[in-house]
Amino acid sequence: MEAIDPKYGTAVLLLIAAGAVALLLVLIMLVKLHAFVALVLVSVVTAVVVGFPLADVPDALMFGFADTLGSVALLVAFGVMLGRLLEVTGGAQVLADTLIGRFGEKRAPLALGVAALLFGFPIFFDAGLVVFLPIILTVARRFGGSLLFYALPAAGAFAAMHAIVPPHPGPVAAATILEGSVGMTLLVGVPVAVLAWYVGVYLVSRVLGRRFDVALPDFVLGEVNGGKEEGDNLGDRPPSFPTVLGLLLIPFVLISFDTVISTLESAGTIDEGEGWAEALGLLGFTPVALLITVLVAVFVLGRPNASMATVSGILDNALGPICAIILITGAGGMFGGVLELSGIGAALSDSLSGLGMSLVVQAFVIATLLRVAQGSATVALTTAGGLIAPAVTAAELSDFKVALLVIAIAAGATVLSHVNDSGFWLVNRFFDLDLKTTLATWTVMETTLGLTAFALAAGLWVVA
Repeated sequence: MEAIDPKYGTAVLLLIAAGAVALLLVLIMLVKLHAFVALVLVSVVTAVVVGFPLADVPDALMFGFADTLGSVALLVAFGVMLGRLLEVTGGAQVLADTLIGRFGEKRAPLALGVAALLFGFPIFFDAGLVVFLPIILTVARRFGGSLLFYALPAAGAFAAMHAIVPPHPGPVAAATILEGSVGMTLLVGVPVAVLAWYVGVYLVSRVLGRRFDVALPDFVLGEVNGGKEEGDNLGDRPPSFPTVLGLLLIPFVLISFDTVISTLESAGTIDEGEGWAEALGLLGFTPVALLITVLVAVFVLGRPNASMATVSGILDNALGPICAIILITGAGGMFGGVLELSGIGAALSDSLSGLGMSLVVQAFVIATLLRVAQGSATVALTTAGGLIAPAVTAAELSDFKVALLVIAIAAGATVLSHVNDSGFWLVNRFFDLDLKTTLATWTVMETTLGLTAFALAAGLWVVA
């Protein structure tokens, strides 16, 4: 569905967006209305107020909802199945024990973050978070304290890699639009992402963990020793560390096929439509990769110690508690989709062109405003790239400086994640946070991550 022609100016559209966000916060935080109901209600009201023809309002609502559900529902479903099997068989505990044995108890959050940085190279944010969820919760359960000490370093690592480093689609698209080198963006992006994660995520998470004591949720993976409660002593003979690591590497390797092939096709290295490339791309399609991983886990973790009926019961019980996660995340996508189609992005684009500031600052400011206004980081990345592309072409910049511009755009598209961002709601539900705590922790951490990445890019821009 295409965006409507705005009936109002940029200032009015921004006021409508701000009013919609304020109404949503009031309904959830003060009225205590369920987040799913509040998000759908505010989406309907916003669509009407911004001027959608009434006949088009249902399509506008389904645009963001269906798109978000299509990407999230299968990932969350297969992810919690895998997580539940790892939990009840003791696999998550084996992996946690090994990590802690290598890094030490005090460095457990650092270990989780470093592991997430490595796994986050080819895996998208939501898929990576789903796969790592049982490990995060198991480590947090073992050592106690606020869940944020363990959750934020890992989640922030996936966010940093997804936003800044190719072959993730956002930085690849921005580099392509700016006619830069994806390879140079990768070489510059990796150290910037790691440094930005350490300063803007890991160090910040230590402060936030001390300020907010978030209890460990049990509605995703269930109680400790869940396998015994379901009739079989699946945890009596836990799998070996190589077995657990091999299971986690399956989606890592398969998804790498898809992301690498997509990058090579975008760069023209391989032709689109090659049979072998399409086959690897199918295996690397994230839901298919997770499906294969769950099937392997069923036969490697479950069947040796339990009947198929018991294993199927474990998988079935894992799905029930995640209904709210999927629906609320989808409704968050609905709200962001309505704002995207309302023309706010186009109105901002027109008003932001020719700002008369340094290109690297302009890239960050434009991406930030687009991100805050309509929520989607990918839309902010591609739109901001298109806005500054003529100036970049005219300036005849080196590939290194173009890579810095891509990082500046990615930084702006990262900051201030809030209620119009479906990723915000995914974190909110997975870690069972209330809205106020999510804003005070996840939003703050995303902002410090983006600001740190921009500071690094701007500093390199000055000396380059």
